[in-house]
Amino acid sequence: MSILRRLFLALVLVGLLTSVTVGAQKEAEPATDDKAYADLELFTDVLALIHRSYVEDVDIRDLIYGGIRGMLATLDPHSSFLTPELYEEMQADTHGEFGGVGIEVTIEKGVLSVVAPIEGTPAQRAGIRARDRIVQINGKATQDLDLMEAVRMMRGKAGEKIKLGIRRKGVDKLLEFDLQREVIQVHSVSGRLLGPGFGYARISQFQERTGRELKDLLAKMRLENQARLKGLILDLRNNPGGLLDQAVAVSDLFLNQGLIVYTEGREKASQLRFQASTKGTEPEYPLVLLINEGSASASEIVAGALHDHGRALLLGERTFGKGSVQTIIPLSDNSGLRLTTARYFTPSGTSIQARGIAPDIEVPDLELPQQPPREHYRERDLAHHFEADSNRQQPADPQLTPKERKDFQLMRALDLLKGLDYLQAVKAS
Repeated sequence: MSILRRLFLALVLVGLLTSVTVGAQKEAEPATDDKAYADLELFTDVLALIHRSYVEDVDIRDLIYGGIRGMLATLDPHSSFLTPELYEEMQADTHGEFGGVGIEVTIEKGVLSVVAPIEGTPAQRAGIRARDRIVQINGKATQDLDLMEAVRMMRGKAGEKIKLGIRRKGVDKLLEFDLQREVIQVHSVSGRLLGPGFGYARISQFQERTGRELKDLLAKMRLENQARLKGLILDLRNNPGGLLDQAVAVSDLFLNQGLIVYTEGREKASQLRFQASTKGTEPEYPLVLLINEGSASASEIVAGALHDHGRALLLGERTFGKGSVQTIIPLSDNSGLRLTTARYFTPSGTSIQARGIAPDIEVPDLELPQQPPREHYRERDLAHHFEADSNRQQPADPQLTPKERKDFQLMRALDLLKGLDYLQAVKAS
């Protein structure tokens, strides 16, 4: 056996033991399978042949990285190898700031696909949509790119230009988008009162402080309303997911007991159960969750938990269907593995993998047309009409923006909350 092969075998075995210790916290079992050693020797034979005989000199590290990428590419669309540069970028994502155009992507049936554009980013402003297929990045075909390489190509310094070629269902021609990268600062929670007592909260992504930010927003709305909320719309549309613990924290805000989510994997460390607690639970006001095909992963955990417990009504369209959990495992050279280690299940034991969560009320994503102003003839237009009783005022109309009024799903959710509030008031009277 050559020195190169012996050295590589030693490195691989040490790397395997390190990965098991760091990522799985499981006792390493002695490798006794002769076939495994034979297969590993075949790998090192190929490595040695390429290093010695390829027409050009090749960096041994590039070969090893390429071999690791190849291994992970045989697993699933979400497992990938992170070079030191990509590992650093991935850590920046969870803090909510990076340079790029603002697209969450995945590999779907071998095609680079948009999970969702991030709100307020160049991609969202340009009109890129969930389920769009990115077939070119700066003129280069994406069919042979792994996920993290595609992400790296779309990232870059603010101010730099990038061109994306996109195929969209129902559109025959290739759509081309000329974008300019920006510093993407993802503020995960936003919202306000849509009218007296009716709150709206949007979560664009699950980051390190999402649970705390949502709690603070709800407290602010209660203070502005000077009373408890009559109902809340929680908008998870085009939310591509994020941190599992923050999905649990958001769910826990609305549940005072019971299972939120559980995971099942081959190793004990991947078999987890998350329970709701009574501390800090929101009052039992009506809750409507807005979902669509861009709602993925952590968004589906929240939707599944609140729906299974009967705490929320789901309105919109079927979700994306990502029911797996990825663990980030750091490696010795500051690179890392993004490895699928478990499947997650809703409290009722349902896996949403590749099927998604169906809404209780299906409402298509439509934009309501702007109605031209019309002149109406009313009692107040009649001569000698009685004046209104100034001591009995009608409640003020919700202060909705023109964009909100065009959002068909949002308006349906608000109408639903108003109807529930009216029926509760009639029942109590």
